[in-house]
Amino acid sequence: MRDLLPSTVAVAVAGPADWTSELFPSEQACLGERAVQTRRRDFAAGRACARRALTDLGLPPTAVPAAADRAPVWPAGVVGAITHTTGYCAAAAAHTTDVRSVGIDAEQHREVNPGVRRLVLLPEEETSCARLPSGTHWPIVLFSAKETVYKVWYPVVGSWLDFHDARLDLDPDAGTFTARIAPARVDAAGVDDPPASVSGRFVVADGLVRTAAVLPLR
Repeated sequence: MRDLLPSTVAVAVAGPADWTSELFPSEQACLGERAVQTRRRDFAAGRACARRALTDLGLPPTAVPAAADRAPVWPAGVVGAITHTTGYCAAAAAHTTDVRSVGIDAEQHREVNPGVRRLVLLPEEETSCARLPSGTHWPIVLFSAKETVYKVWYPVVGSWLDFHDARLDLDPDAGTFTARIAPARVDAAGVDDPPASVSGRFVVADGLVRTAAVLPLR
């Protein structure tokens, strides 16, 4: 993720020991007794990465519990995001004096079945994917980018964003994307200066799709 984000954003990627790292009591309480082993490992790695990112910002290693919607609860004055997929986990964090919001996502580079494609892609996005260079599963790139856009949007606006609420354009040569939020969602946001668009970067390598974006300060 370090290659996709500006230097003002601290990034940490999980190493082997992070998947079984110790949790703060407030973090442990978020898992519950029924959490499966995979969930526990992902959660532990995410929190280990989050604490390293906070340390890189010059902050003490602080608990990052989960809210009721499972979003990370960052310390005051910090925005951030966590992502995990099979064998990969990362966290990104920044001071609110540097960026307004940050989003990251990682997915396995794989085909997307038709049902998920209909859920994720707008008709015009489906058409544009057919025109992009072969060798990349572009629908999963769009899926990941839309996950990143949501992680940027939600902390600012405080409302859900459907996959069809963001229309994405990819530049495969530059490794960038731009998401234009549906005007109706922007108008209904109920906050000052809601983001009408989000720009980010993506990489497809080593069996993974990685996407990231930041929302600049107003």
